[in-house]
Amino acid sequence: MKLKNFNNLLQEVILLKKKLFILEPQIEKSIEIIFRTLKKKKKIWICGNGGSAADAQHLSAEFLVRLRPKINRKPYPIVSLALDTSTITACSNDYSYDLLFSRNLEALASKGDLLICLSTSGNSNNIIYVLKKARSLKIKSLSFLGNKGGLAKKYSDLNIIVPNDNTARIQECHILIGHYILEKVENLLLGKKIK
Repeated sequence: MKLKNFNNLLQEVILLKKKLFILEPQIEKSIEIIFRTLKKKKKIWICGNGGSAADAQHLSAEFLVRLRPKINRKPYPIVSLALDTSTITACSNDYSYDLLFSRNLEALASKGDLLICLSTSGNSNNIIYVLKKARSLKIKSLSFLGNKGGLAKKYSDLNIIVPNDNTARIQECHILIGHYILEKVENLLLGKKIK
């Protein structure tokens, strides 16, 4: 069996990842914002839809539990706004799925916290609503987006926009960048130098 298509995919992924160098200033700012938020004993709230919801929960788990196997440290509060199936289905049924994240943020967040949104399109209503809610609550926001950022880039304080329109490739880059950022934040919180 020939793997020509797989080789083409790898070339596509490599070319896209090389384009991520342009995001260095936003990545550096993200490291600083997340570090300062946690250093001040504030919380980080994270959300996304579909695969981005899974990525949000993945990144949350890295700080609630452990990011690197040889580094045992206290848990850090990065919490998913997709709380549980009861909350998701109740909000969707009784109000609107569009309000899921904004209602949870309003109930749980405090001034000085940080909101992180993951969205490949940047156009999901529940992402737009939660970003607007964050502004009204005076909570800073950071968004991992794709393509051109969609409407979300207008409402987010800081954007990391992967320059691609393929959902899978965008999500792969979001998790790569997310892991990099969290590793550097963890180093800062533990007093280690960033390499």
